[in-house]
Amino acid sequence: MKTLVIIPTFDEAGNITAILDAVLREAPLVDVLVVDDDSPDGTAHLVAAHPAFGKRAFLLNRHCKEGLGAAYRAGFAWALRRDYDAIVEMDADFSHPPERLPALIAALDSADVAVGSRYTSGGGVRDWPLLRRVVSRAGNAYVRLVLDLPVHDATAGFKAFRREALQDIRAVDSHSEGHCFQIESTWRADRLGLKLVEVPIIFTDRTEGQSKMSGAIVRGAMLGVLGWRWVQLTGRSPIATGVVRQRRTGNHDLLGRAPAGWLVSEASPAGSAPEQAPPPPEPRSRRPQP
Repeated sequence: MKTLVIIPTFDEAGNITAILDAVLREAPLVDVLVVDDDSPDGTAHLVAAHPAFGKRAFLLNRHCKEGLGAAYRAGFAWALRRDYDAIVEMDADFSHPPERLPALIAALDSADVAVGSRYTSGGGVRDWPLLRRVVSRAGNAYVRLVLDLPVHDATAGFKAFRREALQDIRAVDSHSEGHCFQIESTWRADRLGLKLVEVPIIFTDRTEGQSKMSGAIVRGAMLGVLGWRWVQLTGRSPIATGVVRQRRTGNHDLLGRAPAGWLVSEASPAGSAPEQAPPPPEPRSRRPQP
């Protein structure tokens, strides 16, 4: 499959060259898109200086800091416009092991979404203090219980999607952030009856740069889960919730109507009008609907 790995960045100059090298080495048939939110430390310049730039490594340079969810939505739109068959989410800080990319992508041969999981058999975490382990385990247990999700690592950020799965779940139309964004994409896929599999990984804490996680992100995810539970109880579609938050910029937008070429520079001015979401797609169920 024609595969793109999306790596969102903000101030990842200490990691970006090494992670590009590792991804391109471990998965020699994939391309990489770095979505950089105008990092003041020069992350984008290091991407542009990489030997693979313009061949297998590409840059989506956005002139504002809007968070993880917005960065992935922009990357998804970029990938869908360029007809990639598989799209992978991955962090820049080596917490997601590049050597597990081939296994994650291969899992899409029999699934719609593959989750790089810390909490399935063979998975685990490394270099985490006890409190963080407890909080992560408890948070995932809470999400699984409230949303009745079949995956053990609902907050995982190392995931691979078939192109059709991203389109079915309307990932570009989501407006969640942080852990909430990761949970929502898994929840939408499950609610539409898509097949999810977990691929074990060993998650390693970052050694370079600063974590972007915060208490506000965690609280937002917990509240978002309760909102989605209400959607389930009321029988509403997991797709037709909220509005499509497009941010138009000149002659391109986050839904992918961008100029041709491998370098896109995006800004998101205030004042753009939201549009109503179109009707949800028919699910491509591979298992009974919940």
